[in-house]
Amino acid sequence: MEGYILDWANLLLRWAHVITAIAWIGSSFYFVWLDNSLQKPVDPDLVDKGVGGELWAVHGGGFYNPQKYLTAPKKLPENLHWFYWESYSTWMTGFALLVVLYLFNASTFLIDKNVYDMSPGAAVGLAVAYLLVGWVVYDCICRVFGKNDRVVGILVALYVVLAAYVACHLFSGRAAFLLTGAMIATIMSANVLVWIIPGQRKTVAAMREGKPVDPIHGKNAKQRSVHNTYFTLPVLFAMLSNHYSMTYAHKYNWVVLVLIMLAGVLIRQFFILKHKGKINVLWPAAGVAALGVVAVMIAPQPRQPVAAQPDGATATKVSFAKVQEIMNARCVQCHAEAPKMMPTAAKGIKLDTADEIKAHAQLIYQQAVQQKAMPLGNVTQITDDERALLGQWFESGANTTQ
Repeated sequence: MEGYILDWANLLLRWAHVITAIAWIGSSFYFVWLDNSLQKPVDPDLVDKGVGGELWAVHGGGFYNPQKYLTAPKKLPENLHWFYWESYSTWMTGFALLVVLYLFNASTFLIDKNVYDMSPGAAVGLAVAYLLVGWVVYDCICRVFGKNDRVVGILVALYVVLAAYVACHLFSGRAAFLLTGAMIATIMSANVLVWIIPGQRKTVAAMREGKPVDPIHGKNAKQRSVHNTYFTLPVLFAMLSNHYSMTYAHKYNWVVLVLIMLAGVLIRQFFILKHKGKINVLWPAAGVAALGVVAVMIAPQPRQPVAAQPDGATATKVSFAKVQEIMNARCVQCHAEAPKMMPTAAKGIKLDTADEIKAHAQLIYQQAVQQKAMPLGNVTQITDDERALLGQWFESGANTTQ
């Protein structure tokens, strides 16, 4: 029953997380586009009122005319809409999902003893610390070097590379990718909580009181907002990466992660410039090139042919009895009619009969041999020799009668 309840928590939290993330990212993308698409008003009255840019748009059968004031209207409206709950809700649902799926199942999802052997408690502590340290380091970089955007950008990029390397050498590949995305998402939401919204509140309060506005609040909020814009696509990939073991199961998975996140940044840069009317195809071309490098890097390597015997005959085929032995020792704990480590068969896949093993032979080959993504975190300690035997069995026809 506990597993069933956790599955429902996983489902509902994931659903809520996706909904709130769409709201946050959607509003963020919209305002970046709007800010870069505003045109100088042609109506002198608008200029006199302090309007620095406006835009006419049509949507859903209506016409819209958003206007941006350079300072503030002479009289601030009583009702101002603040965009922050989208950010907070996304982070809270995401962290809750991380707790339910990863922290409650640290031995399965966080730990890979072939990467770093540690206790579940240590893994949970390191995962939480990883998120907190990410924010602290990023915030310190911005505080110390904030006047030079280029230096800040370089230092933040270098820290993300370092963080990806550390995560991939502490946690299972799947968890490392997700935690790196969660670290960046934590930075994004903390930017809203600590800098953007408080700065806006101080600005609005000063305007209502008729006091001069300190421009530093706007500058800080703008800088952090720009960072959030560039973080978005890397975070989205990290959140989706758990579905693609070919990326996180690679020997140099931290390089794979960095290159794909870099591709996201380059593609985002193209669209930001496009909103300003500047088309530069070199940015997306560089992003596609980075993805191409990854595609070649993680492509399955052809296996060596089975060695020939001295008399010229090929080596003996792997017996199905040996394959079943491996399945029983390494796989049926999660993939069986009544698994020991799961409430029900993981993903509905059962490997406790010859027919089921035959039906899933291709998947076994891909997940356990080529990508080495299964067992998760190698919790059952399958060996490279056993993976090789499974590969030899599949390549020789996946016979279940011998």
